Parts: sequence; C-alpha cells; structure tokens
Amino acid sequence: MTAMALNILGLTDAVISHASASGYFETVNGAEPKNAPATGGLTAAVWADRVTPLRSSGLNSVSVLLVFNVRIYGSAQSEPADAIDPNMLAAVDALCAAYSSDFTLGGLVRSVDLLGANGTALGVRAGYLSQDGVLYRVMTISVPVIVNDLWEEVA
Repeated sequence: MTAMALNILGLTDAVISHASASGYFETVNGAEPKNAPATGGLTAAVWADRVTPLRSSGLNSVSVLLVFNVRIYGSAQSEPADAIDPNMLAAVDALCAAYSSDFTLGGLVRSVDLLGANGTALGVRAGYLSQDGVLYRVMTISVPVIVNDLWEEVA
C-alpha cells in the first residue's frame, strides 16, 4: 500500500469554501491573521491547528487527525450589544451544519469527526480577543477531520 501526501491546500480550500458560501462573512482568510480583521461585519479565518497520528488500522500506513480552526471575528463594540452573540451563533450554526452535511469534505477525507471518536469533536469556543488595540468577540470552531493512510510504515 502506498501512503498519500497530505493535500493541505485542497483541505483548507474545502473548509474555507463552506465559510465563503455561507453568506455570513465579509472576508474569509486562509490563515490566522497577524493584524486586526475588518471591523464592519463578521470575518472568518481558517488555519490548521494540529496533526496527530491515529492508532494503526493494522495496515502499513498511518491515518491522522487533522484539526482546523475556523475563527469568526466581530467587533465587541457593535450595537445593539444583545445582537452580537445571536449573529455570531447564526454563522456558527450554518458552518457546523455545512461541515456535518459534507461529512467527507467532497471526498478528500474519511470524515469530519463530529463526535470526537478520535479525541477531538466538532466544537465551538467563544471568547474575546484584543488585536491591534481593537476588542473582538470571537467564536472558534474546531473542525477535526480524519485523513486515511497518510504516512507509510516501513520496517
């Protein structure tokens, strides 16, 4: 069996395309931003967070858990303040539904690990982030995907 190479560009594009197609974001970036994002509406950023080998299937290759972060940014100063979280949660809901329904990211992965069978479940964490002197409300979605037969085991 020949192991595959990690198609990181294709996988990142697949995760980004769901965010772009949702209609919730002014901008969707393919990297964790080093500068403050736009402050008008919602912005999203997608990046790979970690790659972890999984227990062997008994074959001569290793599958991996690849976790993407999809962070949604919105101004913490938006008005009305009571609408900040509901607006962000509507975007979160749309993205989680998209990652659940496109379970293989168009056939690029074995699955999105929705329930965390391999250690990390699809999940969301909310918080605040100060960047370049601007306070943002953020919600970060962890999107764990399982990639089969990535690295060959050679004795």
